[in-house]
Amino acid sequence: MKSDKKTGFIGAGNMGEAFAGALIRTEMVSPNMICMSDVSADRLDMMAKTYGINVTRDNFALFSDCDTVVLAVKPQQMTSVLSEIAGHKDYTVTDRKLVISIAAGFPIRKIENILYPPLNGQQREKLPLIRVMPNTPALVLSGMSGMSPNRHADADDIRITRTLLEAMGKVIEFEEEKLDAVTALSGSGPAYIFYMIEAMTEAGIQAGLRPDDAANMTLATMEGAIRLLKERNESPESLRRKVTSPGGTTEAALKVMENNRFRQCIIDAVAAAARRSKELSAM
Repeated sequence: MKSDKKTGFIGAGNMGEAFAGALIRTEMVSPNMICMSDVSADRLDMMAKTYGINVTRDNFALFSDCDTVVLAVKPQQMTSVLSEIAGHKDYTVTDRKLVISIAAGFPIRKIENILYPPLNGQQREKLPLIRVMPNTPALVLSGMSGMSPNRHADADDIRITRTLLEAMGKVIEFEEEKLDAVTALSGSGPAYIFYMIEAMTEAGIQAGLRPDDAANMTLATMEGAIRLLKERNESPESLRRKVTSPGGTTEAALKVMENNRFRQCIIDAVAAAARRSKELSAM
């Protein structure tokens, strides 16, 4: 269903473009109802020409004019951007405004600590905040996002956010304390898959295949395995066992993985990413 609300993006980077582009491609929001701001005039010019959206260099003007504001800047830029808005002489909230942050490692409390102090209690209630952890497959409308609302976000705010995020893929709501795990699993997850593809491709080359053949076979195998898993009502373990004949080639390969603690290595890697996410959130 097409939204009639003005949607603004502060930040015109890859994720901001992915989000805005998804809303336009799925016809969820019309280009003339989208505005984007960024420090780069060249980037804004490209976005305007490519998507037909409105652009501005004025973050406060965008914030004031839009019903929904997506914070799509890097975490290290968030404090200065939010301070610029909250410190403006005309900063106030009269009508309900939904703020969605997709900045990794920047918790809701930090956003509240900047945007809420200049407002009274009634105004704060009109400024709900929802933190979102998307991932890069959102660039091709196959993203996985975790979202967490603050205390002022009501059912309608959550519904709107879910609807917007579903333009980029799938979304699950979590308590904010779970977003470090979400970051470690789905936020960083595509890199783990890419790393596996790199390794399998290199293995194919070392086994005697041409580089392009090894790359194509690895990618097709990965895609096929995922499709099989999604379309069959079976667990990964069950499907793995069906591929693994006793004394066969697959069993030989899996024994090497087990001997090298491959499964535990993945578990440890995700745990390390989750710890680092917590550390970044606490800074």
